[in-house]
Amino acid sequence: MATVALGSKAGKWIMVSSIMASAMAFIDSTALNVVLPSLQKSLNASGTDLFWILNAYLLMLAALILIGGSLGDRLGRKKVFMAGIFIFILGSAACGFAPSVTLLVVFRMLQGIGGALMIPGSLSLISSSINPKERGKAIGTWSAFTTVVTMGGPILGGAFGDAGLWRYIFFINIPIGVAALFILAREVKEIKDEDGVQGLDFAGAIAIALGLAALTFGFLRIPAVGLNNWQVYSSLGGGLFLLLVFLIIEKKSKYPMMPLQLFSNLTFSGANLLTFFLYAGLGAGMLFLGLNMVQVQGYSQLQSGLTFLPFTVLMITLARFAGAQADKHGPRLLLICGPAIAGAGLLILSFVKQTAGPADYWTTFFPGILVFGLGMSLTVAPLTTAVMGSVSDHFSGTASGVNNALTRIASVFANAILGALAVLFFSGALQGELKNIKLDSKQKQVIEKQSINLGNAKVPEGFEGKDKAVIEKAYKESFISAFGKIMQISAFSGFLGALMAVFFIKNSAVKKGKE
Repeated sequence: MATVALGSKAGKWIMVSSIMASAMAFIDSTALNVVLPSLQKSLNASGTDLFWILNAYLLMLAALILIGGSLGDRLGRKKVFMAGIFIFILGSAACGFAPSVTLLVVFRMLQGIGGALMIPGSLSLISSSINPKERGKAIGTWSAFTTVVTMGGPILGGAFGDAGLWRYIFFINIPIGVAALFILAREVKEIKDEDGVQGLDFAGAIAIALGLAALTFGFLRIPAVGLNNWQVYSSLGGGLFLLLVFLIIEKKSKYPMMPLQLFSNLTFSGANLLTFFLYAGLGAGMLFLGLNMVQVQGYSQLQSGLTFLPFTVLMITLARFAGAQADKHGPRLLLICGPAIAGAGLLILSFVKQTAGPADYWTTFFPGILVFGLGMSLTVAPLTTAVMGSVSDHFSGTASGVNNALTRIASVFANAILGALAVLFFSGALQGELKNIKLDSKQKQVIEKQSINLGNAKVPEGFEGKDKAVIEKAYKESFISAFGKIMQISAFSGFLGALMAVFFIKNSAVKKGKE
């Protein structure tokens, strides 16, 4: 398969179009996290509604991204990539006009379908087009630029959120997507796996989509109905059964969306396990950090977005360097140190209590964000290099799809499981706070019902003056308590990712500048 130099005209256009399309998807998720408080207030959404708005997109992405990667390998990477961008643009426009939570969830699913075709296409296009000797550098460049734009999402989201324009988070995708389509149509040649065979694993896609949906529904129902409820048991049990069915389908399918033989390579398996644990911690950590800053610590949404600037600066400085070092020396050491450092950053953040707001940022949130950003900067490019370099070019689209799917599945599970745990932690802490307040049992029940709204919990009507202030303080203390526990679990997830690199990643299994 003919490849081009990274610095050539063709190489530059491939990089520009891939970065633009990927950034469009990634900025959407990070910016949305920051505007969730505005969205929650505007659409009168509960805490559980917020997790569904996040997970509707992630569910479709996780379920279909593997098929998206396979389609690109078989039908043409440019063609499928462009189709994904077009669908994502349509979904974004629809989300921007959504008048209710229900419709926003539906349109987020449409975005997810577009993303499933688009996201694996970007890395697959790079891996199959750029000269192998420069592939790590290209992936590092892609990682750096997409992460910079991604981390710019909170700043953009904060500005829109404070101005009451949270819907523009979706509208901003339209010009970016149109520009990417124009570049692809004019400047990028079609790339297709000529040895690929036709056939798509629709049964596998249906099984994993339903399985993930059932698991997510089960976890999100726990705060509302409790753990000991038939809805929870049946949903979680059904979800696990469907995921088992998915594995059986993949083993027997002639055209599996997730070829299980890829996992016989321990480096590929280890890199994907690392991805799962690290991005589970990342997803939950960033979500609750944003909610804490805006809803409890008194940051504006723009100020909350600006707090991620150290992360962005580190990515600009280190991601490309880390990718080049992974090319030269192998990714193993970076994939041990990076996730461990990221986990340490999340652990530091877990100890932040009530602050005086943005004035205290440098001595409270900044150290943890700095350490976390350093860890992620050392990890992102080498991790992608390990995944793509541990398989043959024939499976580049599928490998990218598997790794991206695990990233989204990790986020789905983190949002669903830790979202449910956060409500339980909040409720438990609130009960402890209310023991010290002179209220009757009925009043306490009314106050506790707000637990499902987490940081957006409002003092019920009928409480005024001193009582109202005490209850507001109890809500804040309860959220901070829940936040600390969630961040500690997220940190542990990062440490698990580092252990996966220790046990499974081998430099000898990753291609170094060869076809």
